[in-house]
Amino acid sequence: MTNRCELMGVRIDALTIPLLHGAIEDVITMRQKAIVANVNINAMNIAWEHSWFRDFLNTSRYVFCDGHGVMLGARFCGLRIPEKITYAHWFPIFCRFCAEKNFSLFFLGGAPGIAVEARKRLEAQIPELRVVGTHDGFFDKGKKSAQNQAVLAQINQAKPDVLLTSFGMPLQEKWLSENWSDLSAHIALTGGACLDYMAGRSNRPPDWMANHGLEWLGRLLYEPGRLWKRYLIGNPLFYLRLLRWRIQGGCGAGTTPGEQGFS
Repeated sequence: MTNRCELMGVRIDALTIPLLHGAIEDVITMRQKAIVANVNINAMNIAWEHSWFRDFLNTSRYVFCDGHGVMLGARFCGLRIPEKITYAHWFPIFCRFCAEKNFSLFFLGGAPGIAVEARKRLEAQIPELRVVGTHDGFFDKGKKSAQNQAVLAQINQAKPDVLLTSFGMPLQEKWLSENWSDLSAHIALTGGACLDYMAGRSNRPPDWMANHGLEWLGRLLYEPGRLWKRYLIGNPLFYLRLLRWRIQGGCGAGTTPGEQGFS
């Protein structure tokens, strides 16, 4: 069990990397199943607008913070999140942990060839790493579609300890909410652009930007066409909602997030 705080109706675990690794190890060694989700400002905005996404986060076994903005927002409300855990930095560390524990992984997502390239690059760095399968994210994700059923069968045949989904938010969460009960993996991770980073297809901002809460600016400079709305509109919107939430009670009281469905 970990300490958990609530911010704008979303429960977030007070996790560090060692605590997160320990929690994942416990789930796998006890042969249980758990979704490990993550939140940044974009996730908080989606959770505010879509009740199904908020429910997904709040019913996940663990939810870690992967954005400086959420840490800052929590601090503004008198809450403490000890560490920001971002996939671009954390995932190679996690892969070394998995290699040491002999935990297997399956990479699902990215454009054709991305998951394979990510696997090759990580295995070159960590020869003991066991990636038991890969599949791109370009398939019909309808629950009953033939392509989706084939992907489920491939994953279940590989029997990974850890399934990394890398479709982007909120598509990966929607897919997991519909298919998790049919999967044999013990841990599901929602990695966003993780495979693009691991394959060397996306640039990570320099450490000085990441360490000073400016990773969003670095990503915006690299991909302005795709990310301008998320950061230039989404970031101020998050802080306005946070201020409203705190003024009207906060900590579970006051403003109720929106109840819109997934579209």
